[in-house]
Amino acid sequence: MSLPTALDSAPRPPLTWLYVPGDRPEKVAKALGCGADVVIVDLEDAVAPDRKEYARAATADLLADPVTTGPGAVPVHVRVHGEDDVRALAGLPGLSGLRLPKITHAVSVHHVAAVAPGVPLYPLLESALAVEHAYSIATAHHDVRGIALGETDLRADLGVREDRGLDWPRSRVVVAARAAALPPPAQSVFPDVRDLDGLWTSCVRGRGLGLLGRAAIHPRQLEVIERAFRPTAREIEAAEQIVAASLVEEGALALPDGRFVDAAVVASARRTLAIAGRS
Repeated sequence: MSLPTALDSAPRPPLTWLYVPGDRPEKVAKALGCGADVVIVDLEDAVAPDRKEYARAATADLLADPVTTGPGAVPVHVRVHGEDDVRALAGLPGLSGLRLPKITHAVSVHHVAAVAPGVPLYPLLESALAVEHAYSIATAHHDVRGIALGETDLRADLGVREDRGLDWPRSRVVVAARAAALPPPAQSVFPDVRDLDGLWTSCVRGRGLGLLGRAAIHPRQLEVIERAFRPTAREIEAAEQIVAASLVEEGALALPDGRFVDAAVVASARRTLAIAGRS
């Protein structure tokens, strides 16, 4: 049985996902122009309880504004706090996706999909139970377009102190996403916005585990994330050689330097070139 092929000819994927508080519309406006591939308006953890309704209304205004929803606009996702948010935002033209926090079972995804049919859904796995159910969540509904970890809550749930303690959950969601023919998950946020060296080291580790791109909480983190997950010149050259050889000869083949490649390697090379082709 062959592996899912939905990713083999995928368009250039986003690498940077910038969170911004939903009750700060002036910051949201700035975020839309700072170069992030996707802006995530946060109605959950970043908003105090007494400002939830205001944040929802401000976000609804944003998503209904033709200036921010027209051709070429930066995709806007919303991390919702509850069903009231989903119902208020689901039909708005500027909504590109809903981030669903603290999902533990597929049934929760089904419920949101019923309230917001056709809206791309991105469940966030933030507990041990959610990680155990990663594949069932990833395949819960055809509107699920990606999964990712919420590592702050997951660390607390697992009692993990060191970053490497999350390697297995990260690998678990990478495998679940691939098995479900979803894009590779983006890495969770790095909380220290001043430690760019630490961010770089963490991104390199995440990339090595199969994660692609990363969520950010400050614009200064975007360049580091972009650079860490973009293919190197050597990786691009190798991918170009593989793709060029595949155009000459189909099936398994050997490159001039002795490397043996097959269809899966060619698909991986094409994905590398798709990422490298970013402007």
